[in-house]
Amino acid sequence: MNEPVKLIQHTNGIAEVVLHRPEKMNAITPALIDTLISIGESLITQAGLRAVVLRGEGRAFCAGLDVANFEEIIDGTSKIDATRLVERTHGDSNKFQRVATVWRDIPVPVIAALHGVAFGGGLQIALGADIRLITAETKVSVMEIKWGLVPDMAGMPFLRELVRSDVARDLIYTGRIIHGTEAVQLGLATRIEQDPAAAAMAMAIDIAQKSPQAMRADKRLLNLWSSASDTDLLLEEAKEQASIIGHAEQTEAVLANIEKRLPVFNDPD
Repeated sequence: MNEPVKLIQHTNGIAEVVLHRPEKMNAITPALIDTLISIGESLITQAGLRAVVLRGEGRAFCAGLDVANFEEIIDGTSKIDATRLVERTHGDSNKFQRVATVWRDIPVPVIAALHGVAFGGGLQIALGADIRLITAETKVSVMEIKWGLVPDMAGMPFLRELVRSDVARDLIYTGRIIHGTEAVQLGLATRIEQDPAAAAMAMAIDIAQKSPQAMRADKRLLNLWSSASDTDLLLEEAKEQASIIGHAEQTEAVLANIEKRLPVFNDPD
């Protein structure tokens, strides 16, 4: 049986996480959730990691929850225990939220490549990434209302961070399908790319050539944007800069620019 998610490791410190149910447009199953969380959490502590690309195999990024899960809810065979959803099993998240929040805990940039469709939970998984590259034709929807549900895979905090309140209400209340161009205009996606997977890999390669120490500090600071006060954020950026400036990696970055060559960085411990 094929694994629902593949992890591809590259020698330059880049990891590709690939949703791998192409025959089902990478629809979400319990096994996909468990595997995606396991892979994501393994990357949090992976030595030498510099960037992550998150993409889907086949015709789509992710079509959302597999319809078979809804059929199980109807006939009473679902393994989801709704009474346990409020339990915090993964830090501040439950398991279903962790499949999206795990990307923020990976200490390096995570770039999602969206094509085909990104519906419901599939969109929420992508919202956890740092950057979302998308084709103009990709269909996107906060689709939970169609099934009588609310966005519950970290969609609420991520949407609050990315779009205006009235825009979020429009998308959540209606479940309407939008295309990649509008997704970029509204703030759900970062930019249009004809080949998001190739563009994501090119971006990852570029990121991997920059200071890992500064890159990880940038991600720590950016993760504070939606929760820290200006006062706290000013202090944290000063702390990060103090830990970097004048040290070996920062000196190498300066020398490489002056000498017009690619820098050579050691991986962080």
